[in-house]
Amino acid sequence: MTVRVAACGLSDSGRVRSHNEDSFEIDREHELYVVADGMGGHTHGEVASRMAVEAIREFVRRAEDESDDTWPFAYDPRLQRHSNVLKAAVTLAHDQVLSAIRRDGTLFGMGTTVVGCLLRGATAAVAHVGDSRAYRFHDGALELLTQDHTWVNEQVVAGYLSEAQARDHPLKNVVTRALGGDSDVTVDVTEIALAPGDTLLLCSDGLTTMLQDREIEALLRKHAQGALNGACETLVAEANARGGHDNVTVVLLRAESGREGG
Repeated sequence: MTVRVAACGLSDSGRVRSHNEDSFEIDREHELYVVADGMGGHTHGEVASRMAVEAIREFVRRAEDESDDTWPFAYDPRLQRHSNVLKAAVTLAHDQVLSAIRRDGTLFGMGTTVVGCLLRGATAAVAHVGDSRAYRFHDGALELLTQDHTWVNEQVVAGYLSEAQARDHPLKNVVTRALGGDSDVTVDVTEIALAPGDTLLLCSDGLTTMLQDREIEALLRKHAQGALNGACETLVAEANARGGHDNVTVVLLRAESGREGG
């Protein structure tokens, strides 16, 4: 089965910060969708997030040559080809951010989280590093597809903190993985089978620190039959209404029956 995808994205600086360090990409031709949340200060975070998005996009475009099975990183036979493409693209983006820091010492400390989706047929490859998230809205219910690479989430997984404690913990924004952090990075990749009517949400933590999952679910349910741009605007507006403490970026994809692409 193939699906046709409608997509929309929106980014906002929020109500507290004067500068937006988030970046996003909607490449309908290559069915690539990315959100990156930069870190490292007024301009440096923006540099890192934009660099990551551009590196991912360019690698995915080059990888369209099906005859070229050479990879800059290890190929995982457990994953489909496009999942390997996305994983390699994110890893390459990490290397490029590191290289930029090494060339220019004023960029020291910059980095970015990233979450991306690459669609082939009805299978979505989802890759992420950091605490930018991917969700699937299916049959009226919201499902988290990613696990935050944060110190607090690691404590939750280990059983030392509850979900409620984690939400208000003073270290909740401390990420344990980011592009441009350690010399090596581990990219988590999952493959999701999309059904007509499914919606994928990619977002920076400026959304999820302001809204709980049940609130995001309710907003997506409200807009399930409406235009995607209205859903994007509502999500961003609600995050800002709750305080808008961070930049907020959302990308929505809605799967419909039809030919591949869109």
